[in-house]
Amino acid sequence: MEFDALVLSRIQFAFTIAFHIIFPSFTIGLASYLAVLEGLWLLTRNETFKTLYLFWVKVFALSFGMGVVSGVVMSYQLGTNWSVFSAVAGPVIGPLFAFEVLAAFFLEASFLGVMLFGWKKVGPGLHFASTVLVAFGTLTSAFWIISANSWMQSPSGFAGTVEEGLVAVNWLQVIFSPTFPERLAHMVLAAYLTTALVVAAASAFRLLKDASETESAMALKMSIGMLAIVAPLQLLAGDLSGKDVREHQPAKLAAIEAFWETRTEQPFHIAAWPDRELEGNHWELSIPKIGSWITGGSVETEIQGLDAFAPEDRPPVFIVFWAFRLMVGLGLAMIALGFWGAWTIWRGSTARNQAFLRACVAMGPTGFVAVISGWIVAEVGRQPYVIYGVLRTEDAVSPIGAGAVSASLLAFLVVYAIVFSVGALYILRLLAEGPVAGAHEAPPSQDRPPGWALGAAPEDPGPPDKEDR
Repeated sequence: MEFDALVLSRIQFAFTIAFHIIFPSFTIGLASYLAVLEGLWLLTRNETFKTLYLFWVKVFALSFGMGVVSGVVMSYQLGTNWSVFSAVAGPVIGPLFAFEVLAAFFLEASFLGVMLFGWKKVGPGLHFASTVLVAFGTLTSAFWIISANSWMQSPSGFAGTVEEGLVAVNWLQVIFSPTFPERLAHMVLAAYLTTALVVAAASAFRLLKDASETESAMALKMSIGMLAIVAPLQLLAGDLSGKDVREHQPAKLAAIEAFWETRTEQPFHIAAWPDRELEGNHWELSIPKIGSWITGGSVETEIQGLDAFAPEDRPPVFIVFWAFRLMVGLGLAMIALGFWGAWTIWRGSTARNQAFLRACVAMGPTGFVAVISGWIVAEVGRQPYVIYGVLRTEDAVSPIGAGAVSASLLAFLVVYAIVFSVGALYILRLLAEGPVAGAHEAPPSQDRPPGWALGAAPEDPGPPDKEDR
């Protein structure tokens, strides 16, 4: 492989987006979790929920900050490394990125300050509203980013050519492209699962040290509930997204399943060793006929294989095939962990089940791994196109030399290794300390007057009496 500007630009983009997606996939779910915690505290006045909120909001602030920093890099790369893509697709995709900033990031940034520093400055009602708005902002951000990416996966509502430039002729079709609804649901559920696994791992780690820690036991039970409900839903959302792939990106589906021949009664390959040069698999562990049934709904459905596409139009099969299986395998493990946790809750042994707690700790990072694997399937499976069927990746790269790209790639590697390693280590240190050690700041007193709950300032009590001095 020749490391020219195209290959280096793709490596750089893959490296930076892999780092960046770790943080949004965590903060989207964590923001919603914080809203639930504060809502439960206001409803029940249970100090456990308050302590958990005060602890996890610190983790959220650090993760949000690192997500912003890593996200800025992504925008610059579109101009430095992918200027042809920006020039051709900018009139269509540019406004989607702008909407993400105006409708989501500004909302998050505006109320994040109140959320982090407003405990003693605003009332509980206004503070809770700020937390909810931050959570809504993270979901809105996901909406616009997935909308932009889905348009690149299944472009619609546009006119023009690569030579002339693309323009939007129907913004509803651009925003709500054919694969968008299922992909948005798939990503949001993935974010909730990622957060649930991190909270479960941190809580289980604390319970292994002290099984009587009430806050960690509560957080673990909440995480188990999320896993038990959301993980099966994610399997359904993934299946619906897969059926969209068959309709709109058949070459990607063929690569995901390592189907080399167009036929009915396709097998399902549990494992295989695909080879593009051989145009086949060296070995296969397969279930006959199930592949057509899973992807097409019937064993009689004809599924296109890679032989239906020219060799230069086929995605890298090996990477896509195994990334998909890693994602699905981890998803099945999440379902199993959720059901196991539900069983321990029913038995009343969650905080004392050492095997389950260790399994939660081990599964903590798997949400991030599954998210990155899913993006590898989506982005590598789209190749050789950056806009599927419209603009090839090799035609989208900037006219720059390999030396310039390699220099910036090396700079990113060094800076990311330092900055994000320090940030990640600090977050891990916070998680190891646990919610009790992390809760030092008290929220507004429950004894304040009713107007305080609506954000009204308390009345001036005047100077103290002699007895109070």
